[in-house]
Amino acid sequence: MILSITLVVIALAILLLLLYIEGGQNWPVNGVEDLAGRTRPIDLEAFRNLVDTQEEDFLRANLPRREFRAVQRERTRAALEYIRNTAHNAAFLLRMGEAATRSDDPRIAEAGRQLIGSALRLRAYALLSAAKLYVRLVLPEARLSYDTLADNYQHLSVLASQLVLIQYPTQAARLSGLL
Repeated sequence: MILSITLVVIALAILLLLLYIEGGQNWPVNGVEDLAGRTRPIDLEAFRNLVDTQEEDFLRANLPRREFRAVQRERTRAALEYIRNTAHNAAFLLRMGEAATRSDDPRIAEAGRQLIGSALRLRAYALLSAAKLYVRLVLPEARLSYDTLADNYQHLSVLASQLVLIQYPTQAARLSGLL
């Protein structure tokens, strides 16, 4: 009986994980205009600063232990917000990629497939990074790496820009302000 309950709980957890990674929201995104007002701007340099190990080492060396732990928790909470926003934006870019794959133009369809793959990867990394950060909230002195998430978000933004440049050349400049 306990095994059955455990398997059901694991199956539900896997289902929720897959729904999260797949995107969750079902809003259609066919172009840049559909992203306006739905995406959240991300300051990648600020995020990188929040998770930078050298910055953490500097704070650790220059702050009393109690103060370091408090500052580190605040930095972790801020980093979690960035991660939520990157996952949120990736869900919309996933939808944009799905719409692009239906194009008759093979370049647009291929760019859409690349965008989908990158968005799915980013959402998986976001989930993993968020889990690490929650551990860090409990153990502020834990050393964990988050470089992959920022790099993947930057790569996703580049792919989205390339798709928009092919599909909507006149709107390409708007995209950077939306991501």
